[in-house]
Parts: sequence; C-alpha cells; structure tokens
Amino acid sequence: MKPAMRISVGSGPPVFRARAIWMDGQAGAAAPVEIGLDDAAQELVIGDHARWPFAQIRQLRDQAGGDQVVLRRADDPVARLVVPSGDDARVIRSRARRIDRVPRASGLRRIAAWAVAALASVALIVFLLVPALADRLAAFLPPEGEKALGDATLHQVRQALSEDFDPLRICDAPGGQAALESIGTRLAAGANLPVPLTVHVLDHELVNAFALPGGYIVFFDGLLQEAGGPEEVAAVFAHEMGHVENRDPTRIALRSAGSIGVLGLLLGDFAGGALVLFLTNQLIQADYTREAEAGADTYAHALLLKAGMPPEGIATFFERLSSDAGEPTGLERHFMSHPALGDRVAAARAATPEGATFAPVLSDAEWRALRGICTD
Repeated sequence: MKPAMRISVGSGPPVFRARAIWMDGQAGAAAPVEIGLDDAAQELVIGDHARWPFAQIRQLRDQAGGDQVVLRRADDPVARLVVPSGDDARVIRSRARRIDRVPRASGLRRIAAWAVAALASVALIVFLLVPALADRLAAFLPPEGEKALGDATLHQVRQALSEDFDPLRICDAPGGQAALESIGTRLAAGANLPVPLTVHVLDHELVNAFALPGGYIVFFDGLLQEAGGPEEVAAVFAHEMGHVENRDPTRIALRSAGSIGVLGLLLGDFAGGALVLFLTNQLIQADYTREAEAGADTYAHALLLKAGMPPEGIATFFERLSSDAGEPTGLERHFMSHPALGDRVAAARAATPEGATFAPVLSDAEWRALRGICTD
C-alpha cells in the first residue's frame, strides 16, 4: 500500500491523501478509494462518495489485529471505511477525537412509549373487548352450538380426571337418578331456562359441581358424600341452574378462549407457557366469575323459596367446607373464582325467612339412593 502523501496545510485543500477501501452497504463489492482530511471543513473526504465530520467518526471494536482499522459514521449503520495503514489511521485519529466513543442506543424513549402502548392495547383487548364480545356472542350462539360446546367440554373433563384411558364414569344407578330428577323437576318448575337440563354425576371424590354450556349440570360424587342432607344438594343444584339461566358458562367459555388466544399470540409456545397462560387467565377471570357466582347465589335463593326449599341449605354446606378447609387469604384469593365463603353463608341466612318451615326435599330412602348413585 502506498504510504500517505502529506502536504502542507492550506485554506481548503486536504492536508494528506491516502488509499482505503470503501463499502457503502448498498453495493455487493468493496471499492478502492482515495481519502483526505479537510481541516477547514473538519471532515474526512472519502473520494466522491461521502464526507464524514470528524465528530461523527467511530472505530469498530474487536478487530482481527494488524494495522488495518475499520471506521464507521455514528449515524450510518451500514457504511464502512477500511484504512489498511496504521500510520494513516493515526492521522485520522488525531482529528477524530471521538473515534473511541461507544455509540449510544437511540430511540429508547420511543421504544418505551411503543411498549407501554402495546401493553395498554393488550389490556384493553383482554379486560374490555374480549368480555364485551363474549357477552354479545353468547346471546347469539344457537342452542345446538352451546350443546356442542358443552359436549366437548364434558368429554375433556372426564378425560382429564380419569386415572386410566377410559373417560371418568358417569354414575347412573336408577334410584339415585330418580332422586336427582325429583329435585331438578321441583326446581325447574319455577325457572325460565333457555335450554333443557342434562344432569350428570361423575364418579370422583372432588367436592364440587359446575354448569357447562348447553344446559349441562355436573355433580361429583364427592359433593354428594360431603353434603349433610338433600337440602344442601338442592341448594347447589339451584345455584348451578342460575348459571344456566344467565348463560354464564357460555360467556365464560368464550371469554377464556379469547383471553388465551390473545395471550398465546404474545407468549408463544415455550416451556412453561401453558402454565403462564392458565394462571394469567385465572387472574383475569377472577373478578368476572366472582360476580357471576354472586348472581347465581341470589338466583338460587329465590328459586329455592319458589320450590318450597330452604335457601340456608347452601349456608350449612359452605359452613362445613369452611370449617374443613378454612377461608383462603392473600394471593390465593386472587386465583379464586368464587366469593368469600363467609359472605355467601351470610347472604343465604338472610334470604331464609325467619321462622319458615319447609317440607323435606327427599325421603330418607331417596337420600340414601342419591348418595349411592355411584355404588348401586
């Protein structure tokens, strides 16, 4: 490489000339170029291609060694200038006093603003748009569509809780079925259900019951064994009928699908992603389903009185659950879909007229048959 040609300082011409290699980031090949320093303009002259202000010249780090130096312009992410001679590089360095400065990341405020806007948009979709759309869609979903959704969900529940390859068994002992239908018939006489009821008991020790889209009400055998009498089962039955009449299962199913879909697009498919989706969706749903549960309780109180059954049956049942498991506190309550047990007990007590008397919901024989629906 020909050494730099130094000349005397003048009013405008470059103070030296040298050879370098120019890459503009656009063409596919590097080009030889003559460079010079214009002290009057405080610029590095790169042939006819560009002029770089001294203050904008930066040296790239982590080079392979030797005299060769690679330069860039601070505000140009692609163009490069390779100076093969160390002597020429030192002349340029004497003018470019900021050559070793590490470029600062630019646009951080703009990036932060976009990030905040994106999070706000997601929150708007999940907390406002998805629930609103779920309510609208639930009102227009045809009964056969709800029934198909309920069928699929019940099958998934039976498969998930099964300990082998067969779905969880549906209990159908005739005496127990007759007793359960007797309770349902009395309650349905005072209801205005949008779809016919389909009631099942699953052979599992869980103490729970739930409603599904399409008029499904599902009891677990564990609830029948835990209940202190048919009045408590009737109270739970009426509560789940409240969900059916209000179409809560369909709205919640549509909201869950929408929320998980939005979050899935953001979080993607990664290890632990399913758990994050589940916990996040539970937290998002907590306030909504607590409202639905409180509404179903209020509905059940009125329906039980119409059927000549005591609303306080739900209170005695929840009191037993509370004494066994205790009232959840702290973070655990954020992941609960039901109102506080104490509040539900007080509401059921208040809904029962003082001094009222009620005929038995079932005979002793019918009650025994109901509790044996999974064993007979």
